[in-house]
Amino acid sequence: MKGVEDLKKRVAVLVMLMLILVNLAGCAQKEKVEDVLRVAYTTDPQGLDPHRTAAVATFNITGSIYDTLLAVTPDWEIEPRLAESYTISPDGMEITFNLRKGVKFHNGREMKAQDVKFSFERLKGEDSPKAGDYKNIDGIEVLDDYTIKFTTTNLDVELVKAFTYPWTAIVPAEAADTLQTDPVGTGAYKFVQWIPQQQVKLTRNDEYFGEKAKIKDLEFILIPDATSQLAALQVGDIHITEITGNQVKTLSENPDLKVYTEPMNAVQILALNQENKALADVRVRQAIAKAIDKDAIIETVVWGYGDKIGAHLPVNYPDYIDTNHVMPYDPEGAKKLLAEAGYADGLNLELILPKSYQIHVDTGQIIADQLSKVGINTDIKIIEWGQWLSDVYSGKQYEMTVVALSGRLDSYYFLKRYHSESKDFISIPSGDIDELLEQSLKETDAAKRQEIFHQIQMILAERVPVVYIQTPHKTFGLAKNVEGFRIYPIDIYEYQNVYFAK
Repeated sequence: MKGVEDLKKRVAVLVMLMLILVNLAGCAQKEKVEDVLRVAYTTDPQGLDPHRTAAVATFNITGSIYDTLLAVTPDWEIEPRLAESYTISPDGMEITFNLRKGVKFHNGREMKAQDVKFSFERLKGEDSPKAGDYKNIDGIEVLDDYTIKFTTTNLDVELVKAFTYPWTAIVPAEAADTLQTDPVGTGAYKFVQWIPQQQVKLTRNDEYFGEKAKIKDLEFILIPDATSQLAALQVGDIHITEITGNQVKTLSENPDLKVYTEPMNAVQILALNQENKALADVRVRQAIAKAIDKDAIIETVVWGYGDKIGAHLPVNYPDYIDTNHVMPYDPEGAKKLLAEAGYADGLNLELILPKSYQIHVDTGQIIADQLSKVGINTDIKIIEWGQWLSDVYSGKQYEMTVVALSGRLDSYYFLKRYHSESKDFISIPSGDIDELLEQSLKETDAAKRQEIFHQIQMILAERVPVVYIQTPHKTFGLAKNVEGFRIYPIDIYEYQNVYFAK
């Protein structure tokens, strides 16, 4: 019997050891899972070179790989990043940056002032879609390894904000030719792998000059449609995803998930190409504006998570004024304007919509239905995001399109795309606001400058170079234990401060 008892004891010990091992394995697995943050995204980045794109989809990934001289906090404060400090000359025409010492690129080389000069000269080059934003900078002088001076042609009272945007990322010259597929920056995360149409993998930069990322690995998972994204969040395959208004209730009822929402620093528009003969007539543009029921769009497309606008500034902007009364919903008034313009028998226009953004596709389809009721027939064409960027944004080959324009900290930089010389896809050929835009750059009195922006908004509301739809809200679904995620004013996200709560 003693042998049997000994055997039972040995078996019991073995069982206990096995349970302990299983438990440890489970803990290890949990630690492994919770050392990877998985974020869903809807469309592949347009390459990973920050100086060769205008796509927010790219910057939401590259923002973790690269750094800029200055940064903006979620509370709209400007703070040093790669720069330790900066000074502006008394005449406002020069800005000098003192760089942090010891900052290393992911290839191990120290970042110096020559890298800043190279990066901005590259940003200002003809291959850069953001070159026009920096044409006022006519001099870049390296004073020493850690000091660099920028000189402007004209006074720009808000120039300092231009150094916060993700397309001003600092890159090493030796890696420039391969940044599209093998990015090298100074950011909190390093590039590991990009499998097109599947995922982008990053890992923590342990030599980062600032606070190290709290989660070791960051993975962006391509999930093209909102329904599949929500399903992936519900089963735990991802931790963060943008959600639509109609998904909020479903997500709120799940105790393992939570909702985070804020108004975007963005405006959703129906762009109207004035190179088209009909759209060059202000009466036609006004008719289109009067035919659109913005309230119905907001209620149907984003389930009320949006604020209608009448001009090109978000509702949370300091310089915003409500101009919705200028072109109210008035289908009968729209018909009269069309008749006055010579289109009493109707008008045919093409409407291009970006496939990757369901909010714009849904908005466009509702607009098409509303326009049909006043005699405007639309031929809807849904295209891939990359094609939209090349054909519409860069090539201006469109008649109407729906999109959101986002990510500026100053009213001038939001509105400058309307300047007749901007070459933007919504520039105003007649130059209706050129003079006011130029005045705003030189006006140092804050109240007077704000009044200039109020005037510009009224002109835009009356002249309707585009139809202003809404300031959408960004709404995210998060795993319950995800903390530290914030929406930044330029509508990009940083992940180094995100962590899993215990």
